[in-house]
Amino acid sequence: MSDENPRFSLPDGVALDSNVTYGQGGGRDLKCDLYLPTGEGAGRPGIVFIHGGGWRGGTRNQFREQAAHMATLGFVGLCIEYRYSGEAKFPAAVEDVKCAVRWLRAHAESYGIDSRKIASVGGSAGAHLAAMLGTTDASAGLEGEGGYPDQSSKVNAMVPFNGVFDMAACVPKSPGAESAIVEFIGGPPDDMPEAYRLASPISHVDATTAPTLLLHGNADEVVPFEQSLMFKRALEKAGVHVELYEASDAGHGFFNRPPFFTPTLKRLELFLLKTFE
Repeated sequence: MSDENPRFSLPDGVALDSNVTYGQGGGRDLKCDLYLPTGEGAGRPGIVFIHGGGWRGGTRNQFREQAAHMATLGFVGLCIEYRYSGEAKFPAAVEDVKCAVRWLRAHAESYGIDSRKIASVGGSAGAHLAAMLGTTDASAGLEGEGGYPDQSSKVNAMVPFNGVFDMAACVPKSPGAESAIVEFIGGPPDDMPEAYRLASPISHVDATTAPTLLLHGNADEVVPFEQSLMFKRALEKAGVHVELYEASDAGHGFFNRPPFFTPTLKRLELFLLKTFE
């Protein structure tokens, strides 16, 4: 998606700080937009919002409405860019989103954030990256050198919308996503089995994985609904709290279109408020 709502305007009580540099990737600045509750505050939760686009496109405006809404509830939202597969292959995008979390924690005091209350939210390719933030810490070797190495990149909650969680399993079942996955990783699964394992959130699930809300349309023809079902089973087996919002007859990217935008936003709101209460 590009500009979902060109008539977007900030709600009352929310400030926008655009084009903030949050780190370095491939020798260049990585930018984000900050959606901030106005006024003094402390102990606020933070959310890193990660847009979709097949790891090769998209815009950080994709989640601006969600970020602005959550800011009215006291959340600090960070809508980020990251390196696309045409610029750098895996794990570059993962390194970038991890840097964003570390940056947010490093600046927690400045923005009144509780660094123990950081969530990741993403759609499609962004959902995959959001799930990598909820399942991996520095021991996975995916931190990169973007900055703030003293901070943890693992989030405390994650909300992936229609995500890919098992990369190799998705390729033969999803012609719509196959080329994007192969381009992102840098080759097909048979040639790069370890890279596909390392890039799959499901491979990293354990008891320390962050509480999770999954949202997926059961008519998704790009990323099969089965991906969320598989991930949910793995999380449950590990004893991780997981909820699934199944959108009936909904296709890919359903969450930013009517009639699904409002109910999915409400579910996101309720899940994060409860998780961080």
